[in-house]
Amino acid sequence: MSRFGNLEFDDAASEARQEATGVRDGDHWFAEADEAFARADFEPALRYYARVLEFDPNRVAAWTGQVRALVELGEYREAKVWADKALERFPSAPELLAAKGVALGRLGDLDTALAFSDASLEERGDTPYVWIARGDVLLARNEKRADFCFERAASLPGAGWLVHWLSARVLHHYGQFAAALKQLQTAAEADAARFATWLLMGDCQMALGLTDGARRSWTQAQQLEPHARDLPQRFRDLDAQGWLRRGLRRVRSWARS
Repeated sequence: MSRFGNLEFDDAASEARQEATGVRDGDHWFAEADEAFARADFEPALRYYARVLEFDPNRVAAWTGQVRALVELGEYREAKVWADKALERFPSAPELLAAKGVALGRLGDLDTALAFSDASLEERGDTPYVWIARGDVLLARNEKRADFCFERAASLPGAGWLVHWLSARVLHHYGQFAAALKQLQTAAEADAARFATWLLMGDCQMALGLTDGARRSWTQAQQLEPHARDLPQRFRDLDAQGWLRRGLRRVRSWARS
């Protein structure tokens, strides 16, 4: 079943309506959505952005948040559908245009993706996300100018750990693990208490063969969120790789003897 149907705020049986009499208003759910997104909990973030729209269907940032969450979940076609629906209401919203560009780039529609990215900048979209999204589109097109986009995003007022983490996620997606690791180290310097930074840092280190560094990063992540579901399998994979490496060393040793 299409996720898009589940997100249709006009028809869904919303928990937000049930809680409208309490403190859990649109602002509450928007803060919850942003925090979930920053923890890399994209499924809850998607639901919370939908709740925001129950209270205020004209909150463009919530529409954009849903598109971005769908992209992070790898549901690019759904992200495109949701972006199209949002752009019917807000045809000139820079971050919506940028987010649709990302979805199109991930789908392989590279020329149209670039056109939407261009449009996002033409609408005075000089925000960190617009530049990160442009870097995403340029990487999809195998262009070398993407680095400038991430640098520009980090240079804008208010850019902090989140901008570096988001840039790292894009770089990680395209297999640029060393560049992603550099972004994550800067993110950790800005705010060392972010679970998502250490989780992705370990992923990049593991991809680069830096297993000791990966263990340290994931251990740090575990200390920040002891019950995180993302970590046990990563530690098992790390241990399995260690056993394999030790086994290969023994085989080589026996072969030389």
